Amino acid sequence: MQSLPLPTIIAHAKEYGFLYPSSEIYEGLQAVYDYGPYGAALKRNIQNLWWQSMTQLHANIVGIDSAIFMHPQTWKASGHIDSFNDPMIDNKDSQKRYRVDSLIEEHAGQLEQQGQKKKAADLLKVLQHLLQEQDLEGIYQLIVEENIQCPVAKTSNWTSVRQFNLMFSTQVGAVKEETDKLYLRPETAQGIFVNFLNVQKSARMKVPFGIAQMGKAFRNEIVARQFIFRMREFEQMEMQFFVRPGTEAYWFDYWKKQRLQWHLDLGVPDTQLSLHPHDQLAHYAQAATDIEYAFPFGSKEIEGIHSRTDFDLKNHQNYAKKKLQYFDAEINQSYIPYVIETSLGCDRLILMLLCQGLRQETVAEGKIRTYLKLPPPLAPFKAAILPLVKKDGLPEMAHKLTEALRSDFALVYEENQSIGKRYARQDLIGTPYCITVDHQSLEDNTITLRERDSMQQQRLPIQALRDYLYKKVALQTILKKLIGT
Repeated sequence: MQSLPLPTIIAHAKEYGFLYPSSEIYEGLQAVYDYGPYGAALKRNIQNLWWQSMTQLHANIVGIDSAIFMHPQTWKASGHIDSFNDPMIDNKDSQKRYRVDSLIEEHAGQLEQQGQKKKAADLLKVLQHLLQEQDLEGIYQLIVEENIQCPVAKTSNWTSVRQFNLMFSTQVGAVKEETDKLYLRPETAQGIFVNFLNVQKSARMKVPFGIAQMGKAFRNEIVARQFIFRMREFEQMEMQFFVRPGTEAYWFDYWKKQRLQWHLDLGVPDTQLSLHPHDQLAHYAQAATDIEYAFPFGSKEIEGIHSRTDFDLKNHQNYAKKKLQYFDAEINQSYIPYVIETSLGCDRLILMLLCQGLRQETVAEGKIRTYLKLPPPLAPFKAAILPLVKKDGLPEMAHKLTEALRSDFALVYEENQSIGKRYARQDLIGTPYCITVDHQSLEDNTITLRERDSMQQQRLPIQALRDYLYKKVALQTILKKLIGT
């Protein structure tokens, strides 16, 4: 199935309360978004699923919630102060700034569309080499030689290539002369590493074990686009898994399979997902693979699995002058553990579900039906309770049913407009089931249950409704799949 165009998905997300441009009444703020009522509920359900699948299904993984502010030396030890840069270039005519890798990659894509696949592949190889060597002059010459133009000005009037650090900085302290520079964390992983020994000792964990965390991270993306795929403020869900040196290859392969299966169990078809091993590795990595999804704008990373060696713990030990070693009683030896990281972008996952779920189908008489096929356990509302008409005691019975089920499920009650229009609205926000209370309900305590995707209806006794919904919409339905794999 081919996704709808990205502008269609963006418009739907705003109109139906999933995502709004931040500060829109002030003309917005680029690459910053607010989650609306249904988007916030969807996000919370995703977070709960990830958290439970990590910390509840694995006896050797625990969670933490570290602070956003950290000692500035943290980012020196991690390499972010010295190395967390993107090479940028400005067009003098349009005054627009671009990431050079994005600029050259788009040019390579155009070459490929023109049938020049080998030239495009060679261009990308040269780019990767120049980026790895941090050869800014070489990158500039590549842009000039390829006559790459600014998409806005349609000119090649470029500045030199410069490095821009992606971390946001701020100040701590009440008096200006006494302030110290702090950074908004660009990732959540470092909060796990600096708490490695605290967690290991207090939770009495033995290697191999993991520490999971989700929370906000911040990156000063100069070129941020593709809706919520790349933002300046975003949500990460990361797990660092500490292993005995020499076993990291096994655990790297294990977590690649586990994390891919997690996405498949959300109902995403394997034709839309792929594993992309890295040819060029980050300075801390021994191996790296991305799980990519086929977005409308191309296959892009939603989650990364990285073998980080002992880079982080070793560097924090050196900078902090504190031992971060683990004593392994099985081999009677102390060592700095190696780390396998799983790093999932929550916002990217939400975008994946919106792209995967938003459907337009031709139904009777050539009409176009639009609906949002979200996994039922993740949908903002699990069911809508709808009295057929606003009289004859049907609203009273529907309200009573809503209150009886509200403590178990996220429900919405609606009584305005025709039943068909109410069904259509629930389809648009992804509600998997509509429960209609009609005149027969007054006679025999049954309701009509309509299923979102197939639009099929069945008659159910009210007393069977709770168990039926629980089997279909509880997070445990996905967790049980994960246990089986």
